[in-house]
Amino acid sequence: MIPSELVQSAPPTGTGDPEGPAVAVVTGSTRKIELLVEAIQRLSLAQDIQSVQEIVRTVARQLTGADGATFVLRDGDRCFYADEDSISPLWKGQRFPLNACISGWVMDNRVAVAIPDVYQDPRIPIDAYRPTFVRSLAMVPIRTQSPIGAIGNYWASHHVATDDELRILQALADSTAVAIENIRIHKELEDRIRERTSQLETVNQELRAEAVLRKQMEAKVLQLSLTDELTGLSNRRGFLMRAEQMLKLVHRVHTLGWLVYIDVDGLKQVNDAFGHDAGDRLIRGAAKVLRESFRDADIIGRIGGDEFVVFATGASTPAIEIELRLRNNIIHHNQCYADQPPLSMSIGVIRCNPHALNTLDDMIHQADAAMYIEKRRKRANLQNELGS
Repeated sequence: MIPSELVQSAPPTGTGDPEGPAVAVVTGSTRKIELLVEAIQRLSLAQDIQSVQEIVRTVARQLTGADGATFVLRDGDRCFYADEDSISPLWKGQRFPLNACISGWVMDNRVAVAIPDVYQDPRIPIDAYRPTFVRSLAMVPIRTQSPIGAIGNYWASHHVATDDELRILQALADSTAVAIENIRIHKELEDRIRERTSQLETVNQELRAEAVLRKQMEAKVLQLSLTDELTGLSNRRGFLMRAEQMLKLVHRVHTLGWLVYIDVDGLKQVNDAFGHDAGDRLIRGAAKVLRESFRDADIIGRIGGDEFVVFATGASTPAIEIELRLRNNIIHHNQCYADQPPLSMSIGVIRCNPHALNTLDDMIHQADAAMYIEKRRKRANLQNELGS
C-alpha cells in the first residue's frame, strides 16, 4: 500500500515564489511513488526469492537515499542477512541470533524503528557495527503479523529517518511479504502439480505394464489353446486355424502343396503292453520325426490321439518322395531308440490343387481316406506274411 502522505504536496511557505518549494516537494514525492509502484509491479511478477531480494535491496536505498540496504530473512531463531546493496560490505551471508541484532528486535516486536546513532542505542551490537560505515539506520519488519524478515537502511552520517521514510519502507516491506507469499503458494502449487504428475505417470506406467502383461498372458493363453501339450505341435484347433489361412494363400497365389495325413500304427497295443507313458513317448517320437521331415514353414498338427496332419505349401516334391523321406526318418528314429517300442506310421498324401475350390475339411477327408488305404494295405501284407 502506498502511504497517502506521499501523494500530498507540502503547503507553500509564503515567501518567495509560492510555487517553488511545493513543486520541488511534489517532484521528489512523485519520484518515490513511481519507484515504489514500479517495485510493487516487479515484485508481483517475481518468481523466486532471489528476484525479490534483488528488487528490494536496490529500491530500498533509492527510496530513502541511504548508503546501504539489507534484506534479512528469519531463519528459525536467527536472522539471515540474505542480500545487501551498500557502499561497502555489511553482513551478507551471515546469521545472528534474533536477540542479538536490531533486525531480530524488529521482527520480535513487529514495529519499525529509526536509530539516529547506532553507538548510543543499547539494542545495537556495537562490535558487529564497528567495522562498518554505519552511523544511523532504519529497520522495518517484512509483514507485521508474524514477520518473516526485515528491510534495513543505513547511513554513513547522522540521519534521523522521518515518518515518511519509515512509511514508504514499510509499504515496500508489505509488498515484499505479499510477493514472498505468492512465491510460496506458487511453489507449493508447482510441487503439488509435479507430485500429481509423477503419481499419474507412475499409474500410467503401471497401466502400460499391466496392458503389456495382459497382452502377453492373452497371447500365451491363445498359444496354449492352439498347442498340443504332449508334443508342442499345433492341436486340432491350431492346425485348422493356420491351415485355413495357408489354403487361402494357395488359392490366391496358385502355389503347389501337399496335405499329409499320418496315423501312428499300434498305439493301443503299446499302451496296453507297456503303459501310457510308453505310448506318450511313441507319440512324441512321431512328432519329432515329423519335425525332421518337414520345413519350419509347413504346418504340423496333432488332431487326434494317434493322428497327425501336415499342410506343406510351395513344395513340388512328388508324393512318393515325401513318403520315402518319412519312412527313412522313421527307420533312423527306431535305430536311435532301439530299446523302445518301434515307431510305425500309415501315411496318406494328396496334392493341393490351387485351381480347385476344395475346403480344408474335404482335403483332410481325402488324405484320411488315402491313409486308410495305406493302413489296410499294410495289414493285408502283414497277414500275408503271417499266413505264409
